[in-house]
Amino acid sequence: MKTITTTEGLKAFCEAAAQRPYVTVDTEFLRERTYYSKLCLVQLAYRDESGEDAVLVDPLADDLSLEPLYDLFRDVGVVKVFHAARQDLEIFFVDAGVIPEPLFDTQVAAMVCGFGEQVGYETLVRKIAKADLDKSSRFTDWSRRPLTDAQAKYALADVTHLRDIYEDLSARLKQTGRIKWVAEEIGVLMDPATYRVDPAEAWQRVKTRTQSGRFLAIVRELARFREIYAQERNVPRNRVFKDDALVELASTKPQSEQDLGRSRLLLREARRGDIAEGILTAIKTGLETKPEDMPRPDKNRAKLQVNPALADMLRVLLKAKTDEAGVAQKLIAPSADLDALAAGERDVAALKGWRREVFGKDALALCEGKIGLAVDGQKVVTVAL
Repeated sequence: MKTITTTEGLKAFCEAAAQRPYVTVDTEFLRERTYYSKLCLVQLAYRDESGEDAVLVDPLADDLSLEPLYDLFRDVGVVKVFHAARQDLEIFFVDAGVIPEPLFDTQVAAMVCGFGEQVGYETLVRKIAKADLDKSSRFTDWSRRPLTDAQAKYALADVTHLRDIYEDLSARLKQTGRIKWVAEEIGVLMDPATYRVDPAEAWQRVKTRTQSGRFLAIVRELARFREIYAQERNVPRNRVFKDDALVELASTKPQSEQDLGRSRLLLREARRGDIAEGILTAIKTGLETKPEDMPRPDKNRAKLQVNPALADMLRVLLKAKTDEAGVAQKLIAPSADLDALAAGERDVAALKGWRREVFGKDALALCEGKIGLAVDGQKVVTVAL
C-alpha cells in the first residue's frame, strides 16, 4: 500500500484519478480535544488494474499541500464518492471552503435502496462487497506516526470496498429511477450553510423546558459566548461548559464570581478568568435584552393539537408505503412530522419532492378523509372513501 507524503505525489495521483469516472474518498480525524476536526489521513481510490489505484495521503507531512486534492474536488467530470459524508465534508469546507462536486453518498443511496436507516459501512461491505472488515483500528490515535500496518489496512479498506458499493448502488438507482431522489438528499450536503455555525443561533441546540423570553435570551447569550470562545481557541464547546451547566446558569442568573462558585454543574476552570467574565457578561446582556429582541420559541408547534388516532394511522401508512418502496422510514418522515401532519400542519418535508410521491400524497388524502386503510392478506392497502 502506498502512502503519499508530498504535494507532487498527490498531484500525480489526482491527475490520474481525474481520468476516471469516480474516485472514492474517506478520512480519519480526531475531534475529542478540539472544536474543529484535526485531519490525520485521507484515503483515495479509483478503479484500475495497475495496482496503484488506492493510496493513503498524509496531511500531517511537512511537504504536502492538499491543493491538488481540492482541484480534483472541483472537477465536475469526476464523481466524488463518500460514505456518511457530512463530517468529512465539514473538514474540507472549513479548511479550504471546498465542497466536492458532483457528490455521491453511499449511506444516503443505501437508505433509498432499502438497506435501512443510517446503514453503516460495515453492513454494506458485508452485503454488497461480500467481505469482512477488521474494525480493531477504528478508535486508534490517527495522529501518531508511523501508522501501524493494521491502521493502514483498515483505512484503505474504507475506500477500496467503497468502489464495489458505489457501482452496485448506482446500478440499483438507475434501475429504479431513483437517482433524483438521492440528488435531493445530497443537496443538503452540498449547501455551505450545513457547515457554518452561527454563534447567534447556537442556543437553538440547547434543550430547555422553560420557554420564557427572558430565560431564552440568557440561554442565547450564554450559548453565543460559548460558541465564540470554543471557536477562537479551538476547544470543544463542552470543555467551556456543558449544556446542563448553561441551563443552570440561565436559571440562577449569577451576578459575580462568588455566585459562580455556588454552581453545582459548572467546571472549576469556568468559575474564574476569561470564561467566568464571559458568562457574567452574557447573563447581564440577556437580562438587559428588550422584550422585542428576545428569542421567540415556536409556540404554534408546541401547541399543536395532535389527533392521536390519525397520527397512528399515518404511522401505519408510512410503514406500508416504505415497505412497498423499499425506503427507510425516517428518510421519509420522522415521528415529529407525522404528529405535525396529524395536527393540521402542511409545511413538512414529507409533502415535498420525491417524498410526496412515495408517501405524502396518500398521507394528505388520509388526513382529508379521502382514503382509509384496510388489510389485504399480509399487506396494508389504501381504499377510497
